[in-house]
Amino acid sequence: MKNIKTPAFLNKRLGFFTLLAVLFWAKNIFAYFVDFNLGIESMRQYIILFINPIATTLFLLSIALYVRRTKASYITMIVIYLLMSLLLFANVSYYREFTDFITINTMLGAGKVASGLGESAIRLFRPYDLLYFVDILVLVALLFTKKIKMDIRPVRARMAFAISTLSVMIFSGNLFLAEVDRPELLTRTFSRDYLVKYLGINAFTVYDGVQTYQASQVRAQASANDMKEAENYVKSHYAAPNSDYFGMAKGKNVIYIHLESTQQFLIDYKLKDEEGKEHEVMPFINSLYHSKSTFSFDNFFHQVKAGKTSDAETLMDNSLFGLNQGALMTQLGGKNTFQSAPNILNQTLGYSSAVFHGNAGTFWNRNETYKRWGYQNFFDASYYDVNDSNSFQYGLHDKPFFEQSVKYLEQLQQPFYSKFIAVSNHFPYSQFTNDEAGFPMADTNDETINGYFATANYLDRAVEEFFNYLKASGLYDNSVIVLYGDHYGISTSRNKNLAELLGKDKETWSGYDDAQMQRVPYMIHIPGQSKGGINHTYGGQVDALPTLLHLLGVDTKDYIQLGQDLLSKQHEQLVAFRDGDFVTDKYTYYGGTLYDNATAQAITAPDEQLKTQVTKWKDEVGKQLATSDQINNGDLLRFYTGSNLKELDPEKFNYKNALDQLGKQESKLGNKSTSVYSEHGNKSTQDLYQSKTYKQYAAEGHK
Repeated sequence: MKNIKTPAFLNKRLGFFTLLAVLFWAKNIFAYFVDFNLGIESMRQYIILFINPIATTLFLLSIALYVRRTKASYITMIVIYLLMSLLLFANVSYYREFTDFITINTMLGAGKVASGLGESAIRLFRPYDLLYFVDILVLVALLFTKKIKMDIRPVRARMAFAISTLSVMIFSGNLFLAEVDRPELLTRTFSRDYLVKYLGINAFTVYDGVQTYQASQVRAQASANDMKEAENYVKSHYAAPNSDYFGMAKGKNVIYIHLESTQQFLIDYKLKDEEGKEHEVMPFINSLYHSKSTFSFDNFFHQVKAGKTSDAETLMDNSLFGLNQGALMTQLGGKNTFQSAPNILNQTLGYSSAVFHGNAGTFWNRNETYKRWGYQNFFDASYYDVNDSNSFQYGLHDKPFFEQSVKYLEQLQQPFYSKFIAVSNHFPYSQFTNDEAGFPMADTNDETINGYFATANYLDRAVEEFFNYLKASGLYDNSVIVLYGDHYGISTSRNKNLAELLGKDKETWSGYDDAQMQRVPYMIHIPGQSKGGINHTYGGQVDALPTLLHLLGVDTKDYIQLGQDLLSKQHEQLVAFRDGDFVTDKYTYYGGTLYDNATAQAITAPDEQLKTQVTKWKDEVGKQLATSDQINNGDLLRFYTGSNLKELDPEKFNYKNALDQLGKQESKLGNKSTSVYSEHGNKSTQDLYQSKTYKQYAAEGHK
């Protein structure tokens, strides 16, 4: 230590400040590339990644520059630097175990985090972890031995303020680049991975703290009286089940198939190639749509907002809307009390449950939210063989996804409630350049639209292969298979470019057409029954859960659900959009204009009776949305006891090593096991899954 010579600039406060800033920047970059998997996909994202630690590091360390006393200033710098290093390392350790970042709620429940790590804490340690702290020890030693001398001259207030201002400017530039690369980053909050990738650990922690505080304030002010008000609305809105269908599917497995970005106009659609030959986009799903074993709804609308896919899941599993701003699953999913489908079916009918998804479990905060919803198992990307040849930025492609899911599905105890989240039919619709390529591209000046039909066709073939497996394994006859579109695939801004393909004129395209483009497929396929067909009832995703539960023989009158059974004779056919617009069976109100569904024309001079009715519809829509917001923002379901459901403990769900857990459960049950694996004499059914490329389908004469 005696022979160490330090550069002269380190003997100045600004020099020491600069050293700490550079060292902490280096620690962040090291963590980004060594410990975190942030999914860097472009040169712009690399640039953002290298920039994002700078602003908050300068801002936090600059606090010490306002301290005039020498020792106090240096101690403040060291303490801030130590705290930032501790926060970074805490996230590194947590990420190794949970593939996630630490939230404020996690910090507040530090005891649960520690117990969650348990004996694995030592296993999580890496020798290079010393790099996160050894520099602090060295710097303190150098200061103590005066190898680095403390500068007794205080930094001018103007200089300190300039550095703070510079940090704000850098952060503004960072945020601008982030918004360019990932629009609505802060309003939609897709994933904590995204926030860290674009803004850094410090900024993410501050942002999460603000979100947590806002949510806690609303939650703290809520009371049982608020729940009573919501309960009264739900009771008055209840639609009794139709006796012709109630309990039709009792005891059957439920298999949800999430049709990513699939819109209703794709049903029965045929795309013409350059030679004028027609190619049916989704032939298999079309066959289900027209089957008498399927309840198909052609006026079913998505009701999502910023949460997109996550909002759809919230609606389908809870019969509650997403938030007006941001995503419920990311903001409240890990905190609130819910009465979701998997929990209801488990407690009332003994269903097991699982979600299958070939993307990171942290995306949309699924790994935390699903526990609150009562999903016993969650098979995310960590359970799949995901590589560059079979995936893209949103996860594993649909065909390998369904095929690889079989080894987990066959282990579930029946009856089960399951959800398969397919992703291939997702923007930018240019995923396939390999053997799956071949379906014609549309011919417009919009590349997004051109590729949309090919990825939809791929999704259709993946679903068909999965159905073939269900039949071969014996699951098909004992299951209810629900297919639903989560949201639009072609955004409203592109609709006019699509108009010609739909037989419409882009020049006369109106708000009415935009509203109708929010229709998505919804089909409930029940093998063995023939009461199905195409139902023209107007409804939305909020209506899906009561519809399904009534088919399974579970009356929803005691549950807090904002939707109505689509098969009920009391269904009101009023569909609320999240922004307050709405659709009925006769009228559409969109963007402040009322349209007649029969003529698709705007009604510019409605009579007094119609004006009164529109006002009533607006009030009803507003009440439904407001009730949902009250329930979610106030976490009101914690006060509700009318359903007689036992309180759910999310801590009992562990999504690690799920296959081993299912195997142990099966062994414990012995001859009482009801899994497909057991039914096949403890032999896997994976060989029953048959997959073909597009070229093989085409060679066999498929369109």
